[in-house]
Amino acid sequence: MNIAVTSTGPTLNDSVEARFGRCPYFLIIDTDTLRCEPIENPNTALGGGAGIQSAQLMSEKGVTTVLTGNCGPNAFNVFGQAGIQVIVGVSGPVRNAVEQFKQGAFSSAGKPNVASHFGVTPSPANSAPRGPSTTGPLGQGGGMGFGMGGGRGMGGGRGMGKGMGRGGGMGKGMGRGMGRGQGMGGGGGFGMSNLPAGYQVDSPPEPVPDPVPTKAFLQDQARILEEQRRQIEQRISELEKGHRSIAVVDTETCTGCGMCMNACPAGAIEVKEKAAINKNLCTGCAACVNACPNEAITMAQKE
Repeated sequence: MNIAVTSTGPTLNDSVEARFGRCPYFLIIDTDTLRCEPIENPNTALGGGAGIQSAQLMSEKGVTTVLTGNCGPNAFNVFGQAGIQVIVGVSGPVRNAVEQFKQGAFSSAGKPNVASHFGVTPSPANSAPRGPSTTGPLGQGGGMGFGMGGGRGMGGGRGMGKGMGRGGGMGKGMGRGMGRGQGMGGGGGFGMSNLPAGYQVDSPPEPVPDPVPTKAFLQDQARILEEQRRQIEQRISELEKGHRSIAVVDTETCTGCGMCMNACPAGAIEVKEKAAINKNLCTGCAACVNACPNEAITMAQKE
């Protein structure tokens, strides 16, 4: 049995990647022999449709099951059409995940577990903890984050670490501050022991929550998904029949905006006054159809 596992690297010792459509590698694995075929994901930089293209790639590789951390609705629909089982919530080394799969530790997902476009923006690195605003007289360096009671030399942090660094940051604290900082960090701090008495460091503003999507926005998303579903079904039907589709431009509708050229992963589109598609390079992926704001591109069977 051949299965696919999303991975951070090309070997069984690498970790399972949480993103499906934009994972760095797909590992095609024979569960009987553990023979591994690493495939570098060509869809990581796509502005849209990475999940669909990656799911179609897995279908073409003939896998029966995909193990990943998360799977969105677009890719999940493609897997459903192709009869591929999806298992989500998988983590840890790829080798361990395969062994757990062989032991029957996983169950197939009944629906996608993340929204569309999950993983487009990588998660930010863990930021340093930040404490509340503090005040203090000369030589006491109120702590905030990276141990801020340092000064140049011996400021002995009452918090979580000993600030031994050169305080070169806020307030340009270059004095030989001997005061006890109340910082939370460890060493190398933003020496504040020379700030004037009563100086206050403001806490960062509270994060603004994402706006609630409107009805019109959700209806538009539903229309886009329906169009993508139609294109996927057409693509699957053509693959079953051995036919191949290519993109076709309606020159009367095309405005030459260049969005399709930017979206094409094969470099098959050139834009001068209008978009022109190289039939020999077009792979029929339909990325340009999704990118066109004027609906000037459709898919047609290649002659």
